[in-house]
Amino acid sequence: VLLAEAKVPYDIVLELDEINDDFAGTDVVLVIGANDTVNPDAAEDPSSPIAGMPVLHVWEATDVIVFKRSMAAGYAGVQNPLFFRDNTQMLFGDAKDRVDDILAALKDQPVGAAR
Repeated sequence: VLLAEAKVPYDIVLELDEINDDFAGTDVVLVIGANDTVNPDAAEDPSSPIAGMPVLHVWEATDVIVFKRSMAAGYAGVQNPLFFRDNTQMLFGDAKDRVDDILAALKDQPVGAAR
């Protein structure tokens, strides 16, 4: 639903099993509009209520930025340990506004600028 609202064409959207192997070689992942679907406990904790649920392995990327309005749990009602990992940062606020801020900042950067 979120992808449709964002007008993302479905023909460029990858299935979970098509993208999971790529996260380990990814520098930055932006997590927008997801909670339970990026919860590492589903893959790593057999005692978790969501154990075995298919999830995106975003935590394998070098850096993860999670856009959230609050620290509330997702639909499953379980805490997400991704939010507390060393490679994860939280960006609070309205995701659309924050993405617009990022895009504006990137437009101001000269091509090839050091960061």
